[in-house]
Amino acid sequence: TKAKTSGSLPSQGTWPPRSNEGLGEALTGADVVVIPAGVPRKPGMTRDDLFNTNASIVQTLVEGCAEFCPEAVLAIISNPVNSTVPIAAEVLKKAGVYDKTKLCGVTTLDVCRANTFVAENQGWSPDDVDVTVIGGHAGITILPLFSQVPNATFSDEDLDKLTVRTQFGGDEVVKAKAGAGSATLSMAYAGYLFTENVLKAMRGEEGIVQCAYVENDLTDASYFATPCKFGKGGVEEVLPFGELSAYEKAWFDKMMPDLQKQIQKGVDFVDK
Repeated sequence: TKAKTSGSLPSQGTWPPRSNEGLGEALTGADVVVIPAGVPRKPGMTRDDLFNTNASIVQTLVEGCAEFCPEAVLAIISNPVNSTVPIAAEVLKKAGVYDKTKLCGVTTLDVCRANTFVAENQGWSPDDVDVTVIGGHAGITILPLFSQVPNATFSDEDLDKLTVRTQFGGDEVVKAKAGAGSATLSMAYAGYLFTENVLKAMRGEEGIVQCAYVENDLTDASYFATPCKFGKGGVEEVLPFGELSAYEKAWFDKMMPDLQKQIQKGVDFVDK
């Protein structure tokens, strides 16, 4: 491709000390900034256990974005996404450059997992499945809407298994890696899919719709993952997620207090 890759390191030790000029070099002129930086989970850890370390990393990087590329679309992957996206928003607000159409939490991996598990269960190809996954990006805040998958039928037992596996698929990977990290290759793939769609929409391609964790007023949570239509400037329209089955409504009611708590934790981190 015509793509060129370059890296910018922090400034080498000098006297008198200089600021981190490498961040400015990396971010200046960017249209899209993808932030996966942070520490991975180890067995027994929740995404929320990563909070203190990753919150500071995201805050620093987004402060750089506010200064060097305030109009870029930011795609936040660093966990816990439920809290790091509100952190990014508060940083951008303080800098006076916040635009809710340009800040997204990447929840594409939840969709990839749901698609894979449904395809396996139904004997389909994952390419033919597109499950809407709403809520957040951690444990029970992840809610796949299997009732909306056309022509799919699930037993109650399968529905339970598929829902929980989508919610806690990341834990399977963390356990399998036995302390060597969390989902990396699958997250890289999901991050690529998300970013490629953002770029397609920026180039003027029509009909780009994908789930993302964004600020909206669809629910009582100020940030919520739902299908979004992307355009040249980022999120063009936040779309409703449709009717929930009774089973999904029970999960929805269970998740909301957790999600709201995790959002507030991010806001409080910047305001402290």
